[in-house]
Amino acid sequence: MTVPGVRSRDAADRGGATICLLFLGLVFVLVGAFGAAIGTARLARHQARVAADFAALAAAGQAPGGHGPACRAAEELAAANRARLTGCRLDGLDALVTVEVPVTPLPGLHRAATAIARAGPVRG
Repeated sequence: MTVPGVRSRDAADRGGATICLLFLGLVFVLVGAFGAAIGTARLARHQARVAADFAALAAAGQAPGGHGPACRAAEELAAANRARLTGCRLDGLDALVTVEVPVTPLPGLHRAATAIARAGPVRG
């Protein structure tokens, strides 16, 4: 018996389109998560570069005072930029600093973006 306005389910209809649509949705979610992870990693890399540049400039500005004041200034500026100073060295009046910025691109995946910068007086 058929009811007007209601289609009967065909025996060959097994929900294949539903499975394909769910799979396509899963692909979109995975691509979005991958894109967000790449964006997070790139942002951390840029943040590390900026922190390293500023820290190197601060260290170079304090270089005539010696290693201690120069590296303290670099550490303060790195911390102000949410980075951690991992290396600081003076080569004459040039300062070479290394900083790390922690990044978690995906839950459970912890990495660090590292950047190195050098600053010193202009040589003509």
